[in-house]
Amino acid sequence: MEGKIETQTMDAMPEGKEGSSVKIKVLFFARARDLTGLSEMPMEVSSGSSAHDCLNDLVAKFPSLEEIRGCLVLALNEEYTTESAIVGDKDELAIIPPISGG
Repeated sequence: MEGKIETQTMDAMPEGKEGSSVKIKVLFFARARDLTGLSEMPMEVSSGSSAHDCLNDLVAKFPSLEEIRGCLVLALNEEYTTESAIVGDKDELAIIPPISGG
């Protein structure tokens, strides 16, 4: 074993398997924008991820979103959707909290 060094890269993933990912854009409105400090951000998720999976990732990144998680509405590509919707490459996921006013 003298003189032999083995290296292994962690980022090599088999093609067409769970290693594939999609890039989406997340939009934050009203209170969600206040809680994150962002109006939008890019996000990369595993291929086949649902809006629920994305929301879990967002709450992990921005724990303050937990405050509105139970009452927000999601839109995927400008259409209201459920958390079970699957996101695709270049999709736009909007986080829309309840809005009140008068």
